Amino acid sequence: MEAAVAASSAVSAAGPASWRRAGVAGTAIGVVAAGAAAGVAIERLTVGRGIRRKARLALDSAGPYGALRGTPGMAAADDGTELYYEVDEVDEVGKVGEVGKVGEVETDETLAPRRRRLFGRRTPAPVTVVFSHGYCLSQDSWHFQRAALRGVVRTVHWDQRSHGRSGRGVAQTEDGIPVTIDQLGRDLKAVIDAAAPEGPLVLVGHSMGGMTMMALADQYPDLIRERVAGVALIGTSSGRLGEVNFGLPVAGVNMVRRILPDVLKALGQRAELVERGRRATTDLFAGIIKRYSFASRDIDPAVARFAERLIESTPIDVVAEFYPAFTDHDKTEALARFADLPVLVLAGVKDLVTPSEHSEFIASLLPDAELVLVPDAGHLVVLEHPEAVTDRLADLLTRVGAVPAGATVGGYGSTSSTARRG
Repeated sequence: MEAAVAASSAVSAAGPASWRRAGVAGTAIGVVAAGAAAGVAIERLTVGRGIRRKARLALDSAGPYGALRGTPGMAAADDGTELYYEVDEVDEVGKVGEVGKVGEVETDETLAPRRRRLFGRRTPAPVTVVFSHGYCLSQDSWHFQRAALRGVVRTVHWDQRSHGRSGRGVAQTEDGIPVTIDQLGRDLKAVIDAAAPEGPLVLVGHSMGGMTMMALADQYPDLIRERVAGVALIGTSSGRLGEVNFGLPVAGVNMVRRILPDVLKALGQRAELVERGRRATTDLFAGIIKRYSFASRDIDPAVARFAERLIESTPIDVVAEFYPAFTDHDKTEALARFADLPVLVLAGVKDLVTPSEHSEFIASLLPDAELVLVPDAGHLVVLEHPEAVTDRLADLLTRVGAVPAGATVGGYGSTSSTARRG
């Protein structure tokens, strides 16, 4: 969906003659933007551009989301692409209380006041939790979950190729080879080899990150069987993404599906011009992102702005490069690799990008899966309802013995603007 966002913004500001064909596409993609555009138009009648710009700067400084950093590392993909990752070690931040008798935990003043008890095994396995992010995002999209788990369990956060701090895909830029979900699965294997070469793993993926995990399972079944202790699939799909309607009427979505790939390819070839167009249509861009990322009406403006910054930092040629891979994605059979494992399947009920029905389908194929559908949640449920996601993830970690007995999870704040005001 972020592809449609970028294309719509670019088409609206790119220019006349050479973009007539893209203009036709913009009309179709405009169906996607209609609801957001109406709200933006009203805002522009009452709020000046300078004020809006100052508001964005204030939100950026007030919400330091994505500022968490760990020990950096670089893995090499099979085509030479440099994949950036960070590791948070146990007890790197704060201290985990020592266990006395059952039900009693000594705490330390360095612990945040808002903590939740996790009761795990008395002699936990040295598990590494590997987080894989979604399309047009970065490892920073796990901000709330990362903040909550720091010091409790070893975690690895990485940027998918051409996203965040990772390098541009070598196979794509030098050899013209299309991106595939299978390639992303091999990338994840490279990161695991570099950042967590030994010990049990818990794999956590959101959207494209979940698809990456399925591709890993498809290509490396021995790794899943021998080392993976648990799996969390959040707002993702095992296939049939070409049937998603993004909440559009039939006529509108059919037009978008027919022309969007060619339009994105054309826009990707004029990246510099398109990026200027995106900057010129910031308000519309932000409105569309909010519609397709969140379902809550009172989402914290700083969180909404954070999501906007994550998505707008993905270059249009990368957006175009990745989009076709989702149409080809089909890893339903690979889900069988997770069948004997504890699995969390979680989705927002109002997700317009990877509808919750896709998560229900995944759960139906995994007998040990816990299915959690979060009401009033959209595609970026990890940012919109971090407490719900982190609580269920903490339970999964407890089930697989990934946390010490009596360990605690830190506070992760709220994304509700009303909660912030209260």
